[in-house]
Amino acid sequence: MRKKVWVVFLVVALAGFLCTFTSTTVFAAKKFVSIASGWVVGVYYPLAGAISNIAHKNLPDIKITVESSGASVANAKLIASGDADMAILQNDIAYYALKGTKPMFDKEVANMRGITALYQEHCQIQARRDAKIATVKDLKGKRVCVGPLGSGTEQNAMQILEAYGMSFNDLGKVERLTATESSDYLKDGRLDAAFYSVGVGASGLVDTAMTVDSVIVPVDGQAAESLIKKYPFFTKAIVPKTAYKGMEADVPTVAVMAILVARAEMEEAMAYQITKVIFDNIKDIERAHAKGKEVTLESALNGMSIPLHPGAEKFFKEKGIKK
Repeated sequence: MRKKVWVVFLVVALAGFLCTFTSTTVFAAKKFVSIASGWVVGVYYPLAGAISNIAHKNLPDIKITVESSGASVANAKLIASGDADMAILQNDIAYYALKGTKPMFDKEVANMRGITALYQEHCQIQARRDAKIATVKDLKGKRVCVGPLGSGTEQNAMQILEAYGMSFNDLGKVERLTATESSDYLKDGRLDAAFYSVGVGASGLVDTAMTVDSVIVPVDGQAAESLIKKYPFFTKAIVPKTAYKGMEADVPTVAVMAILVARAEMEEAMAYQITKVIFDNIKDIERAHAKGKEVTLESALNGMSIPLHPGAEKFFKEKGIKK
């Protein structure tokens, strides 16, 4: 009888050990990846969320978590520190980060590698109609948000003003706010205008246009030409008149590219899997946001301003696409 009890005890103990070992092994095998996005009301966040959902459904060994952040410059620094494994940011900021361009970066972010280009990010200046701002020059003396401190939006605002012979010192009041805060300030009259480097149709701009009579200020003519010549990351773009309530015509502006990047330390196989699963499930990206329709295999390397991750490069070579 005693022997039988010991046998039962050993069987139970062994079963418990195997269960623990199996669950621990499975847990250990699952790889966790963080992706730094941007403002919740922007485009980065929903697209990063779509990538996370795609991985959840198709890559059982990889779990991608999405983090809201201060966008481009902040995301590059998160890659450098290892606090993010992947990130979405502007192609110009990615280039500056790789080179360690001051004052944005104290040193090179040498471990940043490209995964894929995503979509055009339009530089949009939204202004209250009652502020009577028809051109960039009219921002002089006005209360203007130039984006969060250290953001890609802030850099683009600085560059656009420079093209018009202006600087932040020409503005009446400079605010550095998130997209949500900018929208709130515009709606209640605490701001006259706000800069955004974001996909057309971003919810913050849509919400403002629905609430208060507003306009999109053009960036065009010789100023746009000189801007593109000095900063070749910029391209000409159009904000269509259907984008926001109250628009009466298409508005010319400039744009940069949003790109998805990863740390160079990411395993080649993982980068390959993530790149592949994105394009194998591109419909999910398209459903996440209107800008998702711009994410295509054909344009995947457009504006890629930094070296590709070997895993992504392997995938694109298989598809016959070269940088």
